[in-house]
Amino acid sequence: MQSLNSIRRGFEPWNDPAARPYIHFDRVTKKFGDFAAVNDLSLTIFEREFFALLGASGCGKSTLLRMLAGFEEPTSGRILLDGQDLRGVPPYRRPVNMMFQSYALFPHMTVEKNIAFGLKQDGMPAADIAARVAEMLRLVKLEEFAKRKPHQLSGGQRQRVALARSVAKRPKVLLLDEPLGALDKKLREETQFELMDLQQDLGLTFLVVTHDQEEAMTMADRIAILDKGEVMQVATPPEIYEAPGSRFVADFVGSVNLFQGQVTRRDAGRAEIAGPGLVIHTANPGDAEQGKTVHYAIRPEKIRLSSFPPENARANAAQGEIYDIAYLGDVTIYNVKLDSGQIVKSTVINSQRSADDPLTWGDRAWIAFQPDSGVVLTR
Repeated sequence: MQSLNSIRRGFEPWNDPAARPYIHFDRVTKKFGDFAAVNDLSLTIFEREFFALLGASGCGKSTLLRMLAGFEEPTSGRILLDGQDLRGVPPYRRPVNMMFQSYALFPHMTVEKNIAFGLKQDGMPAADIAARVAEMLRLVKLEEFAKRKPHQLSGGQRQRVALARSVAKRPKVLLLDEPLGALDKKLREETQFELMDLQQDLGLTFLVVTHDQEEAMTMADRIAILDKGEVMQVATPPEIYEAPGSRFVADFVGSVNLFQGQVTRRDAGRAEIAGPGLVIHTANPGDAEQGKTVHYAIRPEKIRLSSFPPENARANAAQGEIYDIAYLGDVTIYNVKLDSGQIVKSTVINSQRSADDPLTWGDRAWIAFQPDSGVVLTR
């Protein structure tokens, strides 16, 4: 039997020209008065995909989810699910289910009765309901809590009851609106992996809305970054992080250093960028053109920090003063004020108990990086 890891590793229908999208937002606009919460947005999601809509509050991600669920209708455009246009289809007739951040459990019902509620509403035979509820309890590892009521459970357990109830009817698509927002950090991290495993076990399509970058990066096969009702980039988590398509995406996801400069030389696979107090040689020039002003984006963990100048300090290196340090246990974050005045962030992994090259506040230090460590952004 194929493992979940190997299934997930080989799952890339978006790279298959013959693959048919399962969910298709086709030039969808949603206006509330004169305000466009979603603006001419097109997006495709594939069957069995774990897809994340990521963005700040007000970017339109929850509005998209509500339109797919049927709680809102598009002002214009179409939403297709498995080839069917959903316009005019009421929420209760759509093959989707939605799990809310509040969980919305019935406080007077036990765990098993909460899970069974939707099945009873659909008229499923009692024996089938009992079997389905037992299956759901087993999946979310709550068999011993079946007779308890919601107030007798922890936050993480209530979250799993809500999840079990949402998938008990076996919808084609499960919609999750900030599903882990009420959990503490450690439990949230544990539940992220449980959700991933459950999604693979059930073979469902999951569409999650979140403002938590780490949550999206951990769970999703692909992420859509939204801003002001528009899609800024759709890609896998590694692509979003390592190859952001714009300054907005680079700055929104994770921490990044941005250097502005002018392209002074450009050939097939390399470019030279001259900025204030720093010359950059890059092996990832993108579509940068000679003479144009661009930004060079590089993540803090790609920047080396040392008391000593690198062997070739003419490019990809600059000197400054350490003015801030944050020790986080596994890593230490250094803020270095370069002689040009720019603040650069460097993340150093604490792989040993003591550093070979200890640096502290006020020390002079060099930053350095490799030509393939960052990317050039032209927008």
